[in-house]
Amino acid sequence: MNKYVYSLKQHLNPKLSEVGSKVANLIELCNINGINLPDGFCITTTAYAETFKDNKDLDLLLTKLSQVKINELDRINKIGNEIRDIIVRTNISGNIIAEIKYHLEKLGKNKSYAIRSSATAEDLPTASFAGQHDTYLNIVGFGSILKHISKCWASLFTDRAITYRIQNGFDHKEVKLAVLVQQMIFSDVSGVMFTADPISSNRKILSIDASLGLGESFISGHVNSDNYKDGRITDKKIPSKSIGIYAVENGVTKQISAFIISLTKSGLFFL
Repeated sequence: MNKYVYSLKQHLNPKLSEVGSKVANLIELCNINGINLPDGFCITTTAYAETFKDNKDLDLLLTKLSQVKINELDRINKIGNEIRDIIVRTNISGNIIAEIKYHLEKLGKNKSYAIRSSATAEDLPTASFAGQHDTYLNIVGFGSILKHISKCWASLFTDRAITYRIQNGFDHKEVKLAVLVQQMIFSDVSGVMFTADPISSNRKILSIDASLGLGESFISGHVNSDNYKDGRITDKKIPSKSIGIYAVENGVTKQISAFIISLTKSGLFFL
């Protein structure tokens, strides 16, 4: 068993400290008969630690960051920018790249992938890091995937992530990030299902938020999502939406007007 990259569909019980809670749950789901999920792999926190273990400039900046107070927003921004710059400029070591390439070629190197974070301090009983780190959609090509893995690592040090850790007493040096690389599904509509109502905390009410295109449009707050509650739809809200976010052929995504989406689906097209 390698220590830098894990396949989602291999039968193992990974340590939370290696893959983060998001990937650990996905691996569990992928290995349950009857549940079909897009295949992918995880670059572990060991790979993150290996990449930056001897980086003295990064260590110095992390020490400075540990001394910053919650109200020192300018210092948070300055040090965070410097840390992110170091992370994206640091070359990933050859042995880690070889493992990533091996797993990517097994899945298809020219397919489209989502690059997502899986933090070791994610969704804890007293704190949630959901949405704190960056996600990149419809990434195509080996070089682009490597670049966005580094950008995902760098998102550990956005202003919002730094501020949240200071607020909740997390050590910047201890929190590490695994990265999920997972095949894309190109959806007309996307949604998030909560097995407990997030508003009332009622575990007997299932709640679904959904919107046009990829889920990024409502996850990022660009539109208000439709909301349905319970399997029998005891309540629903359908607000107007000005845009949907869709994947494009050569990679990444674009915003499309909901008016154009509506006309296209009814058989009318713009030339």
